[in-house]
Amino acid sequence: MAIIVKLDDALKKRGITSKELCELVGITEANMSILRGGKAKAVRFTTLNAICFHLNCTPADILQFDGQKTED
Repeated sequence: MAIIVKLDDALKKRGITSKELCELVGITEANMSILRGGKAKAVRFTTLNAICFHLNCTPADILQFDGQKTED
């Protein structure tokens, strides 16, 4: 996996639940689960912006590149 999702760490650090973030961002819990589990194929910039806004973080706080290329 080339992109590691560290959203759970950011949620814990900021004391917010995934469900609360879903309500703030306007996405379903199912989609949040896919994102948190690293199974998402894409993330809209508007969604990423909203997540970062509500968690008061940057994309680098929740996404990390592991140096590997993912095969399509």
